Amino acid sequence: MKRRSFLRKLTFSLLATTFPSLSWGGKKVKKEQSMNMVLHKNKSRGVADHGWLKSHHTFSFASYYNPDRMGFGTLRVINDDVVEPSMGFGTHPHNNMEIISIPLKGSLKHKDTMGNEHVIAKGEVQAMSAGTGLQHSEYNNSSKESVNFLQIWVKPKKQNIKPNYSQKKFDEKDRLDQFQLVVSPDGQKGSVEINQDAFFSLVSTNPNKELVYSKYSKDNGVYFFVLDGELDVGSEPLFKRDGLGIVNKDEIKILAKTYSELLIMEVPLEV
Repeated sequence: MKRRSFLRKLTFSLLATTFPSLSWGGKKVKKEQSMNMVLHKNKSRGVADHGWLKSHHTFSFASYYNPDRMGFGTLRVINDDVVEPSMGFGTHPHNNMEIISIPLKGSLKHKDTMGNEHVIAKGEVQAMSAGTGLQHSEYNNSSKESVNFLQIWVKPKKQNIKPNYSQKKFDEKDRLDQFQLVVSPDGQKGSVEINQDAFFSLVSTNPNKELVYSKYSKDNGVYFFVLDGELDVGSEPLFKRDGLGIVNKDEIKILAKTYSELLIMEVPLEV
């Protein structure tokens, strides 16, 4: 019953992102975009405990609603999910949304109405363009250990395209002290492709390492999400699971205080 209730809430959340008048409007987006920086601390995230699923929401989602946390430009959802062994999300619909899944621990079993049936493990990135509509399910692939993964939603560039699926494994050694592009609009550098002018990069840094992130597009904003460790982004100290959005800066300095892992999401600001 708990899982069925959650899926009902998820369906409403899907409708709310498809029809903005149900949950968020242009005024709130413009207000957020007018700021040079927006900080979301780990403990300020929404929390949902469904027993089989424990989720932290950076932005409003399902039963968690905060009018000041409706996304960052076209970045709509960052869910940090932990799913118990053999449990998961039953078949449910999506449309006109770019959905990126990044396992941080363990693996997910994916099945969809496009005919894809795959296991997604740590070190891999999955992307789906929901377009005109699809249905899929996601379950923990293990009967013994929990799985922790990020599910990220980005508003699409074009509406009602043919649904698409892609998945790729990335060598974690190739992101040590350098940016590893994992998501892009054109699949450049071996990244997975989505229907939006967005660029996602992963980086792991040694202590005291300084890097400079340069944007792919001057019109984009950049959202930094700390997977682990402690670092300064710009002049802002960040810790595990903190998020920081920055606009109006083409280059952003990153200084690691400890060994750190960081997900960088560069997205258009115009929805």
